[in-house]
Formats: sequence, C-alpha cells, structure tokens
Amino acid sequence: MLATRGGANLGDIFTGFNTAFNKGLGLAKPTISTVAMEVPSTTGEENYNWLGSFPMLREWVGDRVIQSLSRWSFTIKNKNFEMTVKVPGNAIEDDQYGLFSPLMTEMGREAAIHPDRLGYDLMKKGFSATCYDEKPFFSEEHPIDLTPNTVEPFSNMQAGNGTPWFLIDASRALRPLVYQKRRAYRFVSLTAPNDHNVFWQNEYVYGCDGRSNVGFGLWQLAFGSKAELNHDNFEAARAAMTKMVGDGGRKLGITPTHLICPSELEGAARRVLKNENRIVIIDNNGVSAPVQVANEWKDAAEILSTPYL
Repeated sequence: MLATRGGANLGDIFTGFNTAFNKGLGLAKPTISTVAMEVPSTTGEENYNWLGSFPMLREWVGDRVIQSLSRWSFTIKNKNFEMTVKVPGNAIEDDQYGLFSPLMTEMGREAAIHPDRLGYDLMKKGFSATCYDEKPFFSEEHPIDLTPNTVEPFSNMQAGNGTPWFLIDASRALRPLVYQKRRAYRFVSLTAPNDHNVFWQNEYVYGCDGRSNVGFGLWQLAFGSKAELNHDNFEAARAAMTKMVGDGGRKLGITPTHLICPSELEGAARRVLKNENRIVIIDNNGVSAPVQVANEWKDAAEILSTPYL
C-alpha cells in the first residue's frame, strides 16, 4: 500500500472515503421505483418491442391465440455518468483528509438520487418528447386499435398553462417510465505517485461513475396536466385514466395511485387529497355563495412531491 510523507496510508484513506461514499448511498431516499420499473441491462442498449402490449386473458375456445409483443420498437441507450473531485496533496500529507469525508458522503447521496433526477426530468419533458408510438408521451392522440380496422385517438393529458403535475398507476409491475441500469455507481480514485494528477499537480482525485438511462414506458399508466391543480381537474384527470382501454377496446382497469407534483404544488396537492372538507360555490337564487362540503377525494391517491420536477 502507498503511504504519504505524513504517514497516512493511501489504502486506508481510500477505504475511509469509500465508506463515506456508501454512507451517502444509504442516506438518500430515492423514489424512482414508484414511477419507473427497473430493468437490468447487459449491453449498450435495450430494445423494448413489447411496449404498448397489455396481454389479457380470454376464454379458451379452440386453439390458443398468440398475442404479438412486437408491434412497436423502442430503444433505450445507456449513458455514462460521473462525478469527480480532487483533494490537495498537502491535505493528505498533513493528515487533513478527514475534512473531505463529508464531500464523499455527499457524492454517494447524489449517486443514489441521480435516477430520480433523470426520471423526473424526463417526465416533465413528456409533453414534447416522444414515446414508443411516436407521439409525445403526454398526448391527446395516442392510437388505440379498437377493432382490427378501427384506430381511435386516446388522450393522457390535460391542457393548460400552469405548472405540470401528474397522476400515475404504480400498482403494477409495469410503470410509466423505465429505469435501465447497466452498472451501479462505483467509487474510484487516482492516487498513485506516478498518476498524472499526483505527479504534476500534487492532487489526489476521487470520483464515482456508473452506466444507466431512463426512458418512457407505458403512457397508459400516466396522465400529465398543465391545468390548475384543484378538485375538479383532479377528478377529470382521474376519470380519464380509469376509462383507458387497450387494443380491442377492453378496459385496462387503471386506477391512479399517486399524484406527483413539484414541491411548489405540494400545498395544492394536500388541499385536494388531504383536507377533510373543501369549498364549493353554489348559486342560491342568483347569488353565488361559498359552501363547505366533505372532500370526496380525500386520500384518493398518495402524494409524491419532489424537488426534481
């Protein structure tokens, strides 16, 4: 093992920093598993040609009917991600490396939360970025084959000019997004005396890197809205999701489980889903008046408020 002139063992320093990194991994509370199904990847990209298929049971009359899983083709390519920091050689020599442990812990926390950043960033781009059917993920014209000769457009969005919020059905193995993981984040370093950074700059380099990516999954399991987040718009969005059908026109049985919103809309989300009562305006002989009524949507979905939207 390499030792510095101050007596610190570089192997022990790496172990300490790696421990701090792993501590940071455990501190984070990512929520990506709620919105995305994690899929292990073994190559540079994966093809999800089964997306769009909702296989359903049918009465077995005659021969089995094989349901095609290759109507669409959608590929997610893995990307490389890294984070790198440097520690001055004098700090290592003077046994001050402990001052940098919190930085390594934060590096680990950021690595753990990075899938959230990727997933929610993709979700908010869903009004323009396309999914497997070549329509924007949140679109008013997703094609559904009601019969072999009849294709109808279906919508999973609500127009408006406000801050977007979303409903998803997270009760299934499938999810609205795909989190594709090729290689988990690892902690690495350049600390040998003949490494360029040590020899020329007297700096020790530490970092982490991994390979992964996110992509759109099933649009039927998500609904995006730019309308005001209130009871009426929540009800309309929820109703649209529950009416969703698959090819052949059969109901998919979708029920929203989560309302996902940026932190700035958390108050509105709580008013819709947590308050015991709500205010409605009624007309009484031509005079509009506010009346307090029971909130029929209390606890109709869980709130997932995230700062990454």
